[in-house]
Amino acid sequence: MTALRLGPLLRYVDGSTATVWVEASRPCTAEVRCADGAHGTARTFQVEGHHYALVPVTGLTAGTTTEYEVLLDGTTVWPLPGSPFPPSVIRAGFGDGAVRVAFGSCRWAAPPGDGKDPVGPDALDTLAARIAADPTAARPDVLLLLGDQVYADETSGATQRRLAARRDLNEPPGTGVADYEEYTQLYYESWLDPDVRWLLSTVPTCMIFDDHDVIDDWNTSASWLADMRATNWWQERVLSGLMSYWVHQHLGNLSPDQLAADPLYAAVRDTPDATGLLRAFATEADTDPASVRWSYRRDFGRVRLLMVDSRAARVLAEGKRSMLDSGEEEWLRTEALDEPGSYDHLLIGTSLPWLLPHLVHDAEGWNAALCRGERGERWARWGEKMRRAGDLEHWSAFPESFDALAALIAEVGSGDAAPATVCVLSGDVHHAYVAEPTWPSGGPRARVLQLTCSPVHNRIPLPLKWGFRFGWSGVARFLGRRIAGHGKVPQPPIDWRCTGGPWFGNQLMTLTMNGRSARLLLEHAREDERGEARLTTVEESVLTTS
Repeated sequence: MTALRLGPLLRYVDGSTATVWVEASRPCTAEVRCADGAHGTARTFQVEGHHYALVPVTGLTAGTTTEYEVLLDGTTVWPLPGSPFPPSVIRAGFGDGAVRVAFGSCRWAAPPGDGKDPVGPDALDTLAARIAADPTAARPDVLLLLGDQVYADETSGATQRRLAARRDLNEPPGTGVADYEEYTQLYYESWLDPDVRWLLSTVPTCMIFDDHDVIDDWNTSASWLADMRATNWWQERVLSGLMSYWVHQHLGNLSPDQLAADPLYAAVRDTPDATGLLRAFATEADTDPASVRWSYRRDFGRVRLLMVDSRAARVLAEGKRSMLDSGEEEWLRTEALDEPGSYDHLLIGTSLPWLLPHLVHDAEGWNAALCRGERGERWARWGEKMRRAGDLEHWSAFPESFDALAALIAEVGSGDAAPATVCVLSGDVHHAYVAEPTWPSGGPRARVLQLTCSPVHNRIPLPLKWGFRFGWSGVARFLGRRIAGHGKVPQPPIDWRCTGGPWFGNQLMTLTMNGRSARLLLEHAREDERGEARLTTVEESVLTTS
């Protein structure tokens, strides 16, 4: 009998259609049947001996919720026999009601069983338990996973034991994953967690990668990339990372119409073994990043999400460094300005925060100036070492891109058709905060916010906690400007202040938007007095009112 190896993951959902992703144990026909009669089927496609299907479900009725089951070659494989969880459901559309968007990043896979978790309760596990306990209560309409869904370079003990059974871990890449098969083990470890597996089957998800999905510091600089390409293992790692991301994460970000128009997806489904096709695609994506667009747009009622690739789309040559290549910049601008007045809230998802503590912002701008030679060759060499050691590669390390994003946000947020809010949603930095920019000339009508939430399940060393707290202080701002002055770094075109946080712990943020109103909720996963993990409210605030 054909078995369900991974999934189902509920990915795209609108008022009449949805997509459900699965991995099967062998070639088969995957089918999704809904209690209200909506259904869909798809044949699996093969990559590196694995069999996947993205099932388009049609016939949904907007505003309704329907239970569904998954069948492989006519046999029901989901729900699992004896499952303690409620039935998985598809909620079609958002209508004119509230849209709840939860988001976070950086999730180490939680350890299985009842073993002590070294980094505390997993926020996604805890969210799943809350929804399962009361399926009728308010839940996220969509979950945004903003990077580091898997850690290819920081593997668990269980994964390392599996890797050691395949190869010598004393040889590069050591305990990091080496190829596509080893990437699949990361997804099994992360997404077969029973709570997370059920959560992903019943809450739609949008995803984007960050560095640890491939390796820490991925695309930090041209010098870094040259060093990596000189190794004998990097090529296989990056191609496998891009291939596995396309299969496990990217496909589900796309709408059924986008999938139908995608020539690569059509070719993959039409060939008995798509490994060669996908490997050629990944090779081109690596050698010519501008040939591929990982960014995408989603509309949830009158909420627009623009999920931006801030890793693979970079221009790395010193003197021309940019967070986004020209095509990506134009795409972001076009989508943000499309049909003014057609949305009330703009969400810009980027794994890396746009607004950082002032000391960090100025240090990254200074470092970028050193690396491009503002203080000579010796300073440039030292600056590159510091950039890699300190992960100095956020938007502030690409000053022209930082300024361009500020200008675009001001343009979008101005005029009679401006949305009520423009929120930049980010993760990466293993803590949460709210920052609010101001413009010298008065700025846009829309309320603009940097909302950062990380980690979902990870940790941050105590010295970094102290550093991030200090980074927002007046003393740190003064020091930052002195450091920036050494690199001849001009003042940024905007100012900003921290209006919430910083907060530390395993956490999720949720934006609830209804009409032109918006509310923010931050919750931490914590153990109560009985040792049970619960999501507890840390911050709740009104961002805008109708």
